[in-house]
Amino acid sequence: MAYILTHAEFDTVLQRLKQDYILIGPVRKKNKGKFSDADLITYGQIESLSDLETNGKSQFSAKETIFPPSQTLFYFTEDEYREPKFEPQKQIVFLRACDFNAIKRLDLLFLENGQFVDAYYKRLREKTHFFVFGCEKSYENCFCVSTGTNQCEGYDAFLNFKGEKINLFPSEPFKRYFAGYEENEDILPQFIERNHIQVDIPEGLSTKIYDHPYWDQYGKRCIGCGRCNFSCPTCTCFTMQDIFYRDNKNAGERRRVWASCQVDGFTDMAGGHSYRKQQGERMRFKVMHKIHDFAKRFNMHMCVGCGRCDDVCPEYISFSQCISGLKGVVAHDN
Repeated sequence: MAYILTHAEFDTVLQRLKQDYILIGPVRKKNKGKFSDADLITYGQIESLSDLETNGKSQFSAKETIFPPSQTLFYFTEDEYREPKFEPQKQIVFLRACDFNAIKRLDLLFLENGQFVDAYYKRLREKTHFFVFGCEKSYENCFCVSTGTNQCEGYDAFLNFKGEKINLFPSEPFKRYFAGYEENEDILPQFIERNHIQVDIPEGLSTKIYDHPYWDQYGKRCIGCGRCNFSCPTCTCFTMQDIFYRDNKNAGERRRVWASCQVDGFTDMAGGHSYRKQQGERMRFKVMHKIHDFAKRFNMHMCVGCGRCDDVCPEYISFSQCISGLKGVVAHDN
């Protein structure tokens, strides 16, 4: 069941939604990209449809809306601690199918990964709804079709932009915001069906691949900047920082901050030991986690094929080419 709205009509719906929700989606920031004359597409609050950037891939994903890059967990003094005030207003996040599938993977890690639930993630997740918009074309380095994340279900609404019209498929709780518009039963959601890049994720991976010289090439190329992790919609590693205030050194706050398995110091331990000192070892860890370890635990690959890690790597290291090359190594060794 769909609604076919003009852009002006959908703007009216957005104004209705704004009475109950904060609206967040990809926005374009002029001349804020990696070059002085390049734009940055990132997530931010939107006021109308004109703010929503659907003609381009965002450099960062929607995960920051429920897993912020820096999050204060509590404030402390020498006598007590307290949690920060929580903004209860609900939010709607506009995102693509690959990023919505990434949210499902975050849910597994933070909410269903053993006996403990991450309360900070759960609190933000519960107030967030997701409006997925279909891709009109495949962007550079995307391979979501290969990972099966080009399609999705369980969203709060789905949108297909069709020139001057928008086909909208709201879930039952959101249909009241479309009151007064005629429904159409003959239209179905449309997802992207083909990417320029195809990746065959190798089957039969095992720990035997850990010591293979295949990883050495990445030790020579990767500079350990961590940009791949920060742009990835499914990377969830974080570290803790205790910040002490200058005017009172007995007071401060503890923050959870995104971390990267590719940077120096990530696996350092007391006594000077480090699990992965070489960049090739760190690349192996990341790749195996994305296409092997996670799948063993949750029966799905962690990578959603958004290609952002390829987009941002200053050394032009391609994750998709790494996976394809790995398949050749596995086939040769077997």
